[in-house]
Amino acid sequence: MSTFTTEIAVRFRDVDSMGHVNNAVYATYLEQARAAYFREVLGRDLSAVETVLASLSIDYRAPIDLDDEAVTVEIGVPEIGTASVPMTYTIATDAGVAAEAESVQVSYDADAGESVPLPKDWRSTIREYHDL
Repeated sequence: MSTFTTEIAVRFRDVDSMGHVNNAVYATYLEQARAAYFREVLGRDLSAVETVLASLSIDYRAPIDLDDEAVTVEIGVPEIGTASVPMTYTIATDAGVAAEAESVQVSYDADAGESVPLPKDWRSTIREYHDL
């Protein structure tokens, strides 16, 4: 399975009073990585597509410090559903893995208030990109 990788700067505001990146910021790094994925792989602006984040789970492995300057987020798509895109993530610094995460992004019709099938072009692009 091929993965998508992007780098995200660690900002001063990400760091809490304990001197490391606050746990909630990890979710922001994942969101930034998803936005980059949608932009670079699907050619779409995540804020302009009708999807919702249906689930998110993060396993913290090691702290990220301001000295790390940047994190690398790797995204995999192990399978593709009818209306959903499950994603796996690894957040890493030069020192190693800082967190592993999973999410599910669902194609959603806001007017109808329900999930809808993923666009066919997304399905084929995601399958091709990740060798599914």
